Amino acid sequence: MYRDRGMSRPRGRGAPGGYRDERRGGARLGRGGSFKNKQPGAQLCPQRWDNLPPFQKDFYTPHNNVSSRSQNDVMNFRSRYEMTIRGNNVPHPVEEFEEANFPPYVMDKIRRQGFLTPTPIQSQGWPIALSGNDMVGIAKTGSGKTLAYILPAIVHINNQPPVSYGDGPVVLILVPTRELAQQIQQVAAEFGSTTRVRNTCIYGGAPKGPQARDLEQGVEIVIATPGRLIDFL
Repeated sequence: MYRDRGMSRPRGRGAPGGYRDERRGGARLGRGGSFKNKQPGAQLCPQRWDNLPPFQKDFYTPHNNVSSRSQNDVMNFRSRYEMTIRGNNVPHPVEEFEEANFPPYVMDKIRRQGFLTPTPIQSQGWPIALSGNDMVGIAKTGSGKTLAYILPAIVHINNQPPVSYGDGPVVLILVPTRELAQQIQQVAAEFGSTTRVRNTCIYGGAPKGPQARDLEQGVEIVIATPGRLIDFL
């Protein structure tokens, strides 16, 4: 059926709602046409970034146990878990959940989950994220990365004014697949439920209508795959 290599072949799950035309250099086409020669977000309204109200970003107070550890203790802890740290004035890692100084509504959820101690990415990531610093964290699958950013995100959200209709989000989580987006949404819903932190999950292969309504009503957390996010932009 496809003897001619120049013919365009229908694609499977890798290109929902369209196909990849090899004669056009692999540009992905769909219901909205190609992204080639288009600027995603071109219809967005310009923002006055210098006119935004100030907001707090640093919510981290080192626990006495953390402050009392020597530099040698910290180096041994990082070496034990094969941590590679780059940056200036990086906070010391926490070794127990209580040392992160999370608010009670976060600690209650952690205790109910039955976790014993933070994972390495959480131990080092929480002090950085709660301090309001930029961070890039790399860890293998199943290492607890989701809670490493979800819990600080919830703290930041709850210290900002409530999101109104048509406003938000405060947090954007960008993921490569629908399955991963749905997994993260479950965690966000579980740990955000006590303070009514709302979330929505936007991804391809599902109707845009309900997703658009969630965005219009205002949510604090958006978990998105790149293609559908570009569609909404």
